Amino acid sequence: MIIVVPVAYKVNMIISASRRTDIPAFYSDWLINRLNERYVFVRNPFNNHQISKIDLTPNLIDGLVFWTKNPTSLMKRLDEIKDYKYYFQFTVTPYSKELEPKIPSKEIIVQIFRDLSLKIGSDFVIWRYDPILLSKKYDIKFHLDAFNDIASKLSGYTKRCVISFLDDYLKVMRRMKDYKVQKPNGPERDEIASKFSAIAAKYNITMVTCAEEMDLSNYGIHHGRCIDDKLISELTKNNITVGKDKTQRKECGCVASVDIGAYNTCLNGCLYCYANLNAKIIINNYQRHNPKSPLIIGEVKPEDKIVLRKPMACFDEQRLLDI
Repeated sequence: MIIVVPVAYKVNMIISASRRTDIPAFYSDWLINRLNERYVFVRNPFNNHQISKIDLTPNLIDGLVFWTKNPTSLMKRLDEIKDYKYYFQFTVTPYSKELEPKIPSKEIIVQIFRDLSLKIGSDFVIWRYDPILLSKKYDIKFHLDAFNDIASKLSGYTKRCVISFLDDYLKVMRRMKDYKVQKPNGPERDEIASKFSAIAAKYNITMVTCAEEMDLSNYGIHHGRCIDDKLISELTKNNITVGKDKTQRKECGCVASVDIGAYNTCLNGCLYCYANLNAKIIINNYQRHNPKSPLIIGEVKPEDKIVLRKPMACFDEQRLLDI
C-alpha cells in the first residue's frame, strides 16, 4: 500500500499582483523596491486605516501571480526577481480604444506576449480572453473571428486560455451605456463556448473558465483557478497545497493568496473593469504614488494601524512510503 507522508510542513503564501490593478504595467519600479526590501504594506480596502505588513522574503513566498495587459515595464527587470517563482495572467482581448483606451494595438500586445513566453516558458504565460461582452459591434461572429486570429498567433506561446463572460455590475453597465453592451445570455454563452473550444483545440490550447457558475464541460471547458496551486507546484518543484480563497465569490476556484494591489489605481482605463470607479479618482491616486513607499498609493499616516499578516499553511514536500 502506498501512503503519502508529509515530511516538510511550512508556513508560506502566494502573492497576487494584482486583481485590483495592473502592477506590471504601471507599478513595476515600486514592486521591485518592495521585493528588494522584503516587505510590502497593503491597505484594507474596507478599512482605510488598517494596514497589513506582508513579509516578502523569497523563501516564504510560494509564488507570485501577475495580472496584466501590458507587462513591458516589468519584463525589462525580470532578472531582478529571479529569487521568486512566478507566472503571468496576460489579458489579450480584441476590443478597440472605445472600451480599452490605453491598451496598445493588438499587434503590439501579441508580440509582447510572445516575447514574454520566450523568456519564461509557454506554461507560465496564461492567456485571458476576459470579459466576453456583446454589442452590435462586438457580436458573436466578431468574437469567433477575433479569437481564432489571436489563438493562431499565440499557438505555441501559451498552453491555456481563461475565459469569462461580462459581469453586469451596475457601475460597469452605466459606464458602457453609450455602447449598448450586454452580457451574453445562456444560448449565446453556449454557442461561444462550443466554437471557442473547437478553435482552441486546433491550436493546442486548453480552455478553462474564470469564476463562472455555468457548466461548460460538454465543450471540454472546465472550471479553472487563476491562482493555481498546481501550476505553482510545477514552478517550485514542490507539492504546494492551499485551500480555496474564501474572500472570493463561491464560483471562483482560486486558492488563497494575498493581493498587494489597490482599487482605483489602474491607468488602462478599460470601461468594463470592476476595479475602478472613474478616471478622476484614478488620476488623483496615481499622483500620490511614490515608488519608494511601502504602500502602492500614499504614505503611512499617524492614525494607521499596521498588523503583520500571518502566512498560510502549505505542504511543500511529500514522501511516498511503499508498505
